Amino acid sequence: MVVVKPSHQRKIINQWESFTIWNAGKQGRKLYRCLSSFNQKKVRAFCDVDENKIKKGFYTYEESKERPKPKIPVLHYRDASPPYIICVKLDMTGGVFEENLKSLHLEEGVEYYHFN
Repeated sequence: MVVVKPSHQRKIINQWESFTIWNAGKQGRKLYRCLSSFNQKKVRAFCDVDENKIKKGFYTYEESKERPKPKIPVLHYRDASPPYIICVKLDMTGGVFEENLKSLHLEEGVEYYHFN
């Protein structure tokens, strides 16, 4: 289960104007739902490699009390922008995720944080 510690929201996410969640699947959506409403509004997109999720184009937060319900774009990871909160389990992709991340030449602790 993804849990965003209050200290992570205070120390990291609260400092950002916007960010991308890397994982449009179950773990990424759980992370989004764990965020404060203030920080949910900062999520500019989800990113993923799954073509089906990307083709759908967005994630609708159905449990939201807002009207209209928030719709967050889903992009290919190469089309997304840092900073990223990454919630992909390491060692679950045969090294593919790690190679994708490495290809972007990002600095951990600045342009991305890995939450698990």
